[in-house]
Amino acid sequence: MARKPKGRAIDGVFLLDKPAGMSSNKVLQKIKHLYGAAKAGHTGALDPLATGLLPICLGEATKFSQYLLDADKAYLTTAKLGEKTDTADADGEVTETRPVPDDLTVSQVEALLQAHFQGEIEQVPPIYSALKVQGQPMYKLARKGIQVEVKPRQVRIDKIRLLALRDQELDLEIHCSKGTYIRSIVQDLGELLGCGAHVSRLHRIRTGQFDQSQMLSLDALDEQIKALQTDDVQCIQNSLDALLLPPWSAIESLPDCQLTDEQAVALLQGRTLVELNLIPASEWRVFEQTSGRFLGLAATDSEGRLKAKRLVRTDTQTND
Repeated sequence: MARKPKGRAIDGVFLLDKPAGMSSNKVLQKIKHLYGAAKAGHTGALDPLATGLLPICLGEATKFSQYLLDADKAYLTTAKLGEKTDTADADGEVTETRPVPDDLTVSQVEALLQAHFQGEIEQVPPIYSALKVQGQPMYKLARKGIQVEVKPRQVRIDKIRLLALRDQELDLEIHCSKGTYIRSIVQDLGELLGCGAHVSRLHRIRTGQFDQSQMLSLDALDEQIKALQTDDVQCIQNSLDALLLPPWSAIESLPDCQLTDEQAVALLQGRTLVELNLIPASEWRVFEQTSGRFLGLAATDSEGRLKAKRLVRTDTQTND
């Protein structure tokens, strides 16, 4: 018999403003504990140094976390010029120092950004990264002093903008595809400038359709709980639950498909639905029209027939 998971069946997406100095897994466990959730998962790790938007999926929302993992991201970053580190960020050890050109100008930096960091590019991930080589995360191998060949990967830069240039620093705004390493962009830019560079600050401002205006910090959560002035668990849980986005928000970019009660039953039973006049070879967020219940994710085949792809539990849903 399968072991019953500890915690309650709470479903939704929490948009966390991750603090600096904590791993993504640590803040994930904190949110899971605060909500008393049986199941939780984040949607794209941020380095301990990094701050900003980290969507956390609870319960049935975890079934769609891959869509946020695959989503485009946007960041603000500060590059410290004149210093290289082994991790390409401020958490690492300085491995080389070089003077920053006295005559460095905004136009020079912008020209390099446009020439080397636009559109589809190849970049070499940092050796201190979670990418795996022969089943081992590269950062674990790097800590042991094991040399590995890091192959370039193709990523996409949709927008890169110089926000400020100071004596020893510059600020960038970067919009990019999943899997893009901002540390690699900064390190490569430092080499092009001839002085070296590393990331001293990294802040995620967007993941897919979510942006930083929607996120809440751990401190804000603590303050909200304190403001309730109660130890009543149900009261606290209701207050926290109101902060969650619905589980289907993780796939909000997909179109809706409204089904009749009869069609909904058929889909839940694994049957294929025909004559719905849906776009062929596409994915849909599926709802039961009468109750408004979210049923899950479905997809049409080449002939427009709809079949369930990832269904959710419906017995815990409320229709607020």
